Amino acid sequence: MFARFLTSAAILAVSAGMAAAEYTLTILHTNDFHSRFEPVSKYDSGCRDGDNEAGKCFGGSARLVTAIADARARSTNSILVDGGDQFQGSLFYTYYKGKLAAEMMNALAYDAMTVGNHEFDDGPKVLRGFMDAVNFPVLMSNADVSAEPELAGVLQKSTVIEKGGEKIGLIGLTPQDTDELASPGKNITFSDPATAVQAEVDRLTAQGVTKIIVLSHSGYVQDQRIAAETTGIDVIVGGHSNTLLSNVSDRAAGPYPTVVNDVPIVQAYAYGRFLGELNVTFDDAGQVISAVGEPLIMDATVTEDAATVARIGEMAKPLEEIRNKVIGKVASKVEGDRSICRVQECQVGNLVADAMLDRVRDQGVTIAITNSGGVRASIEPGEVTMGEVLTVLPFQNTLSTFEITGAGLVAALENGVSQVEEVKGRFPQVAGLSFAFDLSQPANAGRVSDVMVDHGDGPTPIDLDRTYLVVTNNYVRNGGDGYKMFAGDDRNAYDFGPDLADVMAEYLADHMPYQPYLDGRIVQK
Repeated sequence: MFARFLTSAAILAVSAGMAAAEYTLTILHTNDFHSRFEPVSKYDSGCRDGDNEAGKCFGGSARLVTAIADARARSTNSILVDGGDQFQGSLFYTYYKGKLAAEMMNALAYDAMTVGNHEFDDGPKVLRGFMDAVNFPVLMSNADVSAEPELAGVLQKSTVIEKGGEKIGLIGLTPQDTDELASPGKNITFSDPATAVQAEVDRLTAQGVTKIIVLSHSGYVQDQRIAAETTGIDVIVGGHSNTLLSNVSDRAAGPYPTVVNDVPIVQAYAYGRFLGELNVTFDDAGQVISAVGEPLIMDATVTEDAATVARIGEMAKPLEEIRNKVIGKVASKVEGDRSICRVQECQVGNLVADAMLDRVRDQGVTIAITNSGGVRASIEPGEVTMGEVLTVLPFQNTLSTFEITGAGLVAALENGVSQVEEVKGRFPQVAGLSFAFDLSQPANAGRVSDVMVDHGDGPTPIDLDRTYLVVTNNYVRNGGDGYKMFAGDDRNAYDFGPDLADVMAEYLADHMPYQPYLDGRIVQK
């Protein structure tokens, strides 16, 4: 039906022009920016000296200033919205928390954003500080925050704005498993996004709002489910899965927009590398009759706004000494792309897990397991700075050692491969053990097999009754990414080890030049 509407709209435009009752809106959107205020390399890490001037880098707030201004100038009515996860991802967040994100988003004049899971990384108090600093509403419909004093009465489920004399309803969504992905605390209860958004759609529709846009930090797969299971949504602007939707790129996961149940769904990858631009035409009843566009790449052809470059340079000064320190060297690119590390063994995953195990092996630890969601970038060939290490591992996690049975480890691996189809961050990267998994088997019910443990004298089958000493990061040890079998006070745990980024930096320094590798420790059947 949507394709028929597009054809009809094209015919109308070619013939007599658009009817007076039709309303056009340009939706400009970003998602998963992750504090990339400066340009990024093709590996999504920081640009090396001279690369931006040479035209090799992408994104950055200064390019977005220019691109957004240009897009607004060619549009009759426009809004600028964000699909969540402005927080975390670079030293700017480590140092300033949400302060610089608020400043830049205010300067860009966003109309609204949804809460991403990373907005909870430092708890509700930091999120509240960010909300108090921005000039636009921050939304989240699928959670009960009434018991959280920092957010109760402040964090709204939806809002209504006006553009060109028309009311537009905006609804926010965040991942239902945010309690496993971040640190929202025990006072917030998350719920199913489809049910929550339908309730808000019904409420807004009853108020006479006929144009409703969902800002969803739920991921591409979930957004398609939400569109299929609800009525009354006009557009979904997505985030969380860092999905590139495009009609021209051979790397796209689907078309821009992807249409499900007559609902156009858009997402624009991540890290400010693209600015999404969807041009929507509504009829007099508020029905979408046309939705066309394409993410705009923020490459060297987009001029950087000089004032923004200067301001970010000013804010970067306290960070320079830390991030410019050379700590090692790699012989070739160390692959850390999320599309790889979240579904299979990957080079950065091996590097991180090996470094973790190497650091505590003398304590009797024989196994390392870490979540791929904690790995955020690849490493370029050549000298490696501490800034690049912190881009790969930005979360300030510490090493945690603990005891668990072989049966508990197998359960952990089952959890790790339970959401491979959705490319979730719980996928395990390991050292000191190997395993196979079979996606034809049901999740958490027999996907994992052939688990072998190496105690230094060669691999042997895991003993389900034996107790093993394991190292992970403190986020996973405390149940993050679904690893609840690691949590508890009965694990003889020590959660206050060195920072994981420091551990990796020291490991790289001891293994110069580091040669990335895969050795088949994780196999998909």
